[in-house]
Order: sequence, then C-alpha cells, then structure tokens
Amino acid sequence: MRIVDVCAFYAPQGGGVKTYVEQKLAYGPTRGHEIVIVAPGDEDRTETRPGGGRIEWVKSPHLPVDRRYRYFDDEARLLARVEAQKPDLIEASSPWRSASQVGRAFPGVPRALFMHADPFAAYGYRWLGEFASIETIDRGLEFGWRYMRGLAAGYDVVVSPSEGLGDRLKAQGIGNVVTVPLGVEPGIFSPKLRDRALRGRMLAHCDLPEDATLLLGVGRFSPEKRWPMVVDAVTAAGLQRSIGLVLVGDGPQRRRVRRQARGNPHIFLAAPMRDRSALAKLMASADALIHGCDAETFSLVAAEAVASGLPLIVPDRGGTADHAAKSGGLVYESGSAQDATRAIVSFVDGPRPMPFGSARTMPEHFDSLFALYARTAAAARRAA
Repeated sequence: MRIVDVCAFYAPQGGGVKTYVEQKLAYGPTRGHEIVIVAPGDEDRTETRPGGGRIEWVKSPHLPVDRRYRYFDDEARLLARVEAQKPDLIEASSPWRSASQVGRAFPGVPRALFMHADPFAAYGYRWLGEFASIETIDRGLEFGWRYMRGLAAGYDVVVSPSEGLGDRLKAQGIGNVVTVPLGVEPGIFSPKLRDRALRGRMLAHCDLPEDATLLLGVGRFSPEKRWPMVVDAVTAAGLQRSIGLVLVGDGPQRRRVRRQARGNPHIFLAAPMRDRSALAKLMASADALIHGCDAETFSLVAAEAVASGLPLIVPDRGGTADHAAKSGGLVYESGSAQDATRAIVSFVDGPRPMPFGSARTMPEHFDSLFALYARTAAAARRAA
C-alpha cells in the first residue's frame, strides 16, 4: 500500500513528529508499504530514503513564530503534489488548514487524520485553564469543536495516539476515532544503561553532590511545554530539598527559560541531543523525568522515560498522564507550579517507584496502524 502522509509538522530540526516520521519511513517498507511524506520545505524537491520511502518537499514559507518550521501556503500546489503520488491511502498529520484541504479533495481515496496535535489543550486549556474548568472551556470553544467535527467528517478514520485524547474526541461527537498508541524504538532505552558516573557529572553541572536528586526535562522550548513553570516548581522545591534539574532542548522560548532559571545554579540547560543512544543513557541515569506540557497527544519522551526505568512527575492531563497512570508515576495539577512543587517534594521524600523498564514498541504501533489502514482502505473499496 502506498501511504501518502501530508505532514505539516515535519521539519529537519523538528522534535517528536520528526522522530516519528523517520521511524515510519524506515519501518513501512519492512511491512511492504511505500511511505511518502509530503512536507513544507525550502524548495520543491524529492528526497529518497532506503527501502523505497521518500519525502516530497513543497516550497513553503517559514512559520513566523518558529523559523525552524514552514507551512503550506499554496493549496493547488499541495494537492497537485499529493495527487501525483497516486496514493492508496492519504494521511493528514495535523488538524490545521492542510488537513481541511486534503479532506475536501480526492473523492474515493481512503483518508486518515492522525492527531499529532491537540489544539484545544495547547491553546484553549492552557490560556483559560486558570479561570475555568475544562467543561466550561469546551463549551466556550464550541466553534472549534464544530470545526473538528466537520474536519473529521472528511476522513474515514481519526487516529488518536492516546486513550485520553481519544475519549475527549468521542465525547465531542467525533464517532470515527480509533486509538492506536505510539511506542518507543526497541533496543535503545533500558534501565540497564544507568551510569552513576554520568549521573554524578550531571549533578556537578547543577553544582550539587551525588546524594542530591537529579530531575531530567526533555523537550522543545515552546509555550505549550510550560518549562518556565517547571523551572519555578524545581526552584521552590530546591529551597526545601537538594534537587538539580538538567533541561535538554531548544526552541523559541530558550531565552525566557534561561532568564527564568537565572540565579539558580542547580538548573543546567543542555543543548538538544540528536544521538538517541546518548539520550537513552542520560534518561536511565537520572532519578525522575519531569514534564510540564498537558497538551501532549501521546508524549514520546514520557514513553522513553518509562522504558528507561525513569519515574514520571507530570501534569494530570494529556498523554503524559496516561503514562504516569500505567507506570505508577506522580501527577500534579496541570499548570500549577505550586502543586508541581508538592509532587517533586513528595517524590524526593517518598519511596522510589521500582523501575518499570518496558513499554509498547514502535514496531507494535506501526503494525497496528498499518492494519487499521488496510481495513480502512478495504472498507472504502467496498463502499465504492
């Protein structure tokens, strides 16, 4: 089957979506599927990959808020590039304008909408959550939910990567939702990689001795990740206990995060880690993963932490909460630095969870996803 993925979030310097797409390009051909990614780029060109997959770059402008990313600005050129691939199934990987354009085109071609983003949590819940309940916010955002229901109607199936998001979509009247959880790369993340010498070096970067607690944060420095809130919580907890934080990442809010951490010698900002093996070793060597984003649709970094035997300290909403519930992690009230401080101190003082060390793998995810797409395509053929 030739699967054409219209992936508005893919970029060479991207984060979780880029990691996911690279794995799909590598794994699809091993199961007999041709994977074609249509992505916004600096020029019109084709980039081939081993095994037969490829990226079809469509010349597009930079996204103003983050110039590492681009956005599709020419509907005709985008749809022409998709049509030229002669897809057996089209996947749209974001709920934005390109998904709406694809959903209206290509009658008779099976279509799947993959929810790599949760705009209601990333924006509405984050901006208004301090003042109103989720139920009240959803009522106020009914216009957005009407858009989502209309968008979903243009697709044969809507794929949710986590149970929490899938349940919310169904509760809002979107009936064609199927949850297909993501996974981690096999053979990379493991508790066996724990390195006490590396842990000691990271604590030294935080100006702390080896008997301190080492927290790890990994992710893009963007508003929805709430890193300034995490920094405030770690700083407050650090007034009560000996706690260091290594924060790995980059993004448009790097300066703000740096300013927020200024004056706290126990917080170390590290550069993004492209080496997955090095990241796996760092994860296994920390004491807990802390995260601030309550808008994660799945949270690959939380899954990788669980596979590394790393306890979680995460918000009580979003994909990270799903992982915490399954692995015995700690949760705190989303967006609350005060409650995050409480959770951190509870972790330091309480009994440490036993290493979990296992998680669903990405091959298992892709096997489930491709099987769903095969059923979807067969149903579309029967309907035609």
